[in-house]
Amino acid sequence: MRRVLLVEDDKRITSSLTEFLATEGYAVMAASGQREAMALMKTQVFDLVLLDICLDQGDGYLVCRAIKEQYTIPVIFLTASDDENSIVNGFDTGADDYITKPFKPRELLSRMENAFRRYGSGKNILSVGNITMDVDKGIVKKEGAEIVLSALEYRILYYMLSIRRILLSREKLLEQIWDIAGDYVNDNTLTVYIKRIREKIEDDPAEPRIIKTVRGIGYRVDL
Repeated sequence: MRRVLLVEDDKRITSSLTEFLATEGYAVMAASGQREAMALMKTQVFDLVLLDICLDQGDGYLVCRAIKEQYTIPVIFLTASDDENSIVNGFDTGADDYITKPFKPRELLSRMENAFRRYGSGKNILSVGNITMDVDKGIVKKEGAEIVLSALEYRILYYMLSIRRILLSREKLLEQIWDIAGDYVNDNTLTVYIKRIREKIEDDPAEPRIIKTVRGIGYRVDL
């Protein structure tokens, strides 16, 4: 199920659009302002963002720019601001599409599907920073270039991306993975695999920004 973040301060629109998208198979989480939207982006994984410009708290342009700087997902402005400057500013901040209110629900769905196709996003795409994982195809890419991972490296990264921004103890991670032969991976081996994964996905493995070490406890996937 594709997950959509709806950033909209009109409760009536939020309610009706959430209900409509749910009938089309989307899971929708809503935020009314900039701070709430960015807080959800840090704790949840979304496939697409629908974003208004005028918000109770903050500015839609700033939200779009912040999302585009940190995540690889499509953003569609959904707003009543239909003047040329607003549209140009929307695209300048990195938006993938711009739809003015009132809009036709089926047109919105079509625009959303077009955005998914441009990003190659299916129902099982995980992303963090410049890393994307296509679970259906078993492919991991960094900035669009495929990364070759071993089966166990892939399994570890998949699990960590699935629960990003949640503190993951080494013990919990060891419980969730095992090698191809079916033997449990020991603590030292896990350290080696984390190092190898970092070497492949981090810009600077010595100063990792994606897989952070929480000293004495385990790991957390950031960004």
